[in-house]
Amino acid sequence: MKNAFLEEVISSFKNFNASNITSKEVLEHMVNKLNSIVNQAWNKNAKRSRITKHSKKWWSEECNKALTNYQSTRSLNDWKIFKKVVKDTKRAFFDLKIQEVTEKSHSPWELTSWINKQKLSATEAIKHEGQPCLMLENLWNALYSTFNTVLHRQVNMDVFNELSPKPITAWAPFSKEEFRQALNKYNNLSAPDPDKLTWRHLKIVLNLDSWMSYIVNIANACINLGHWPNHFKQSSMVIIHKPNKTAYDSPKSFRPIVLLNTIRKLIEKVIAECLQFHIAKNDFIHPSQLGGLKFKSTTDAGVTLTHIIRSGWIKNKTTSILAFNIAQFFPFLNHHMLVLSLAKAGLELKVTSFFEDFLVKRKTNYTWNESSS
Repeated sequence: MKNAFLEEVISSFKNFNASNITSKEVLEHMVNKLNSIVNQAWNKNAKRSRITKHSKKWWSEECNKALTNYQSTRSLNDWKIFKKVVKDTKRAFFDLKIQEVTEKSHSPWELTSWINKQKLSATEAIKHEGQPCLMLENLWNALYSTFNTVLHRQVNMDVFNELSPKPITAWAPFSKEEFRQALNKYNNLSAPDPDKLTWRHLKIVLNLDSWMSYIVNIANACINLGHWPNHFKQSSMVIIHKPNKTAYDSPKSFRPIVLLNTIRKLIEKVIAECLQFHIAKNDFIHPSQLGGLKFKSTTDAGVTLTHIIRSGWIKNKTTSILAFNIAQFFPFLNHHMLVLSLAKAGLELKVTSFFEDFLVKRKTNYTWNESSS
């Protein structure tokens, strides 16, 4: 069924052409058409699966045949054949999984079964501003208020007066190789996103040069037109509980996990790589900023810290260290301040216009157990 889905998507793209995107309207149409192609292929080939505690990923067609044969004959010999087929199938399946985790440096918990559902606390137990959330609508409002508190917060923009603007540098068009490198870094075992495409699907589809050209053209059009399509601004937010909390009666005891469109995540990854390159090239990042940057490792942080300590020793000084973490820094980043920072960093007007549009008119739906906002 997965192969049929991919074949349907690939065949539907014969009539798709994203080579000439000249306006925001055309860009919106192309992205919506792309989403429509994937949705139609999914609806045509998908079937609803009922996952139970007896569901096994290793179960194969050979197991089905062996079981059917035993059920028809009820002979001891066929029962032994069935047991042997099951044993060999399980061993082959788990040997392959262990090999994948070993060779690709995946996390050990990927060998664990995640079939069982984890129920969250009842909505009646959640309280917001001293009032219990007895209705789902109250719960959605509580979650939105908790996870979007920065939306209208005032900030002091005078800090930008201390920064000298960097020279404007041209933003180079994206290349296919940039997208291939970004795509290869993603794990095939990740869960499917709202657009129904997994990274394994996308790697197969974008292996076709024409498909890759379409995605690159769409990404270039987003920057050149200063527009992020509305379809890419939609997301789903699954609420899970934080571990080891004494009580789960507040929204702050839960964590939102955002599920994004897979193609959107790929384009965002490439844009982020280019953005970091431009900002580092203009020396806009402070030399002491070591986290989350390319060519900056834990070793670099250790060398910097050692240098500071030894410089103090030379002057007969004692060095003390104060370490702190800015919790939830990026979710609470002021959007207007971010756009002004990018302008100071020497990015073109079309790039800052893109990020300005990137941050507005976004939509998400919350998922709590079986309910969605």
